[in-house]
Amino acid sequence: MSVKVSHLVKIYEAQRAVDDVSFEAKKGEVLGFLGPNGAGKTTTMKIVTGYLPQSGGSAEVCGYDVAAKPMEARARVGYLPEHNPLYRDMYVREYLHFTAGLHGIGKARKHVDEMVERTGLGSHRHKRIGELSKGYRQRVGLAQAMLHDPEVLILDEPTSGLDPNQIVEIRQLIKDLGKEKTVILSTHILGEVEAVCDRAIIINKGKLVADAPIAELKQRFSGQSIVTVEFAENADKNSLARIPQVQTVKSLGKNRWELRAPAGNDVRAAVFAFAVEQRLTLLELHRESFSVEEVFQQLTK
Repeated sequence: MSVKVSHLVKIYEAQRAVDDVSFEAKKGEVLGFLGPNGAGKTTTMKIVTGYLPQSGGSAEVCGYDVAAKPMEARARVGYLPEHNPLYRDMYVREYLHFTAGLHGIGKARKHVDEMVERTGLGSHRHKRIGELSKGYRQRVGLAQAMLHDPEVLILDEPTSGLDPNQIVEIRQLIKDLGKEKTVILSTHILGEVEAVCDRAIIINKGKLVADAPIAELKQRFSGQSIVTVEFAENADKNSLARIPQVQTVKSLGKNRWELRAPAGNDVRAAVFAFAVEQRLTLLELHRESFSVEEVFQQLTK
């Protein structure tokens, strides 16, 4: 595993900011890291990067314990913090060359040119960082995080301040990076998780409350299974309510119905059998999925 966190704890005086959190992230995966403000996300990410010491438990990056072998672990991590610290008096290319020097990168010019191209900074490469918009400063932060070709990328709110077109470009870049690296992505834009991530972790009040692939997360934690059905003919509401596992029936108009069952119960086969039995023409039968936002609200309220 590229990142392995085991029973991680961080205590600030009487507050347990991170409380027994464990998870793993492997190469070729984009992991969404979600939680309300103050849930412990950023603290956990800072511990994994070696920026903060933990109070208990352990964190490993590419097999290196971040506390026992901090330099080896940090060398394999690219980090974009939420508040992107940059030297605003430096030019874009100058800053990236400076960063390359800190990492001891050979042929720095080639690496800098590649990062400038990949992050869409080409037309701004000769500007001072302080002259850039927030969105382009965010791109500079992404470029420095990726410059040394790390095995693990930890991105805290990477699309903050970007316009819609820039968001699409950066999301695609993150997806492409996720094919060859381990990417841990923290964001408050829950639609971004569905668009980019393979798996999501939800943390609330310092505790991990969910860890699952996106599709499984939406089904397992949704609380109910919802099916939308449409017939060509009129159907009797009371008869629909007698379909096994169906708890509630709601008319959506024009012979369309919403059927709700307990989570984990797929009633589509039973609905199809009902249509055959009642000699009804089935026009639509669709299992609805909950959004990550709905699941997030259920688990963190």
